[in-house]
Amino acid sequence: MIVTATETKAAFPPAAIEAFSAAYPDRHEKLQHDLCGHPLLTREAIAALAERHPQDRMEYNLGTLPLGIRPEDTPANGLSVADTIRTIEENRSWVVLKNVERDPAYGALLDALLAELEPVVRPRTGPMEHREAFIFFTSPGSVTPFHMDPEHNILMQIEGEKVMHVFPVADPSLVPPEQSEAFHAGAHRNLHWEDDFLAKDDPVHLTPGTAVLMPVKAPHFVQNGDAVSISFSITWRSERSVAEGELHSFNRLLRTKKLPLVKIGRTPEAQKLARVGYRVMRKLS
Repeated sequence: MIVTATETKAAFPPAAIEAFSAAYPDRHEKLQHDLCGHPLLTREAIAALAERHPQDRMEYNLGTLPLGIRPEDTPANGLSVADTIRTIEENRSWVVLKNVERDPAYGALLDALLAELEPVVRPRTGPMEHREAFIFFTSPGSVTPFHMDPEHNILMQIEGEKVMHVFPVADPSLVPPEQSEAFHAGAHRNLHWEDDFLAKDDPVHLTPGTAVLMPVKAPHFVQNGDAVSISFSITWRSERSVAEGELHSFNRLLRTKKLPLVKIGRTPEAQKLARVGYRVMRKLS
């Protein structure tokens, strides 16, 4: 729900909830939302948030990057985060404010949005846990390199345009099992890129008032349009996402000991014996 001083209304219209229900948790899907113009998501409000937000919860760098750039090769833009936001029109940068739910107003907004989705989510993947929100502020033409994320995610476009290039989940030609295992052990989210991957791309064009549901660990990269982009991302984890991470971590341990690996199915939360085996093996390691 969107909460203001004078009204309470749904942020996701009924058609968006229906589309979300049809896709969750396995497919990406374009959705609609009614958050544009929300007072917490204007440029002025975001700049004010950046001034008081913890420095270690903000990431920013040049946005004109190769799709497969290594994390250690990502160049800084030479500006402070506040100056980056103030000059976002021309500094060719990418800014993310992480964990904005730690601010009470943004935390209330996140809770209200997730409450709209919970009737679909809870019966399928359990309680919505580790709930987080992120704000992305991007210069014209910027690129977010090829990567994957560990959460269920809805990215809502507030201002400007971008294309989310989405690739199949659990495709070993895109993300080899060893890379998934390393990811769950703390490796960076950026992925190796090959131009041949484009054959599997499903681009989603986002404009203000649209959103995209992203499954856990769906590989993707983002190409910004010719204007400044503001996007608001709401994420959560579930028993399914946690179980999938545990099983990849289990396989990492098994691989080091040259033991047979566990096959990870579509419902990893149901693989209780393997999950117990991982916890026992982790304690003994």
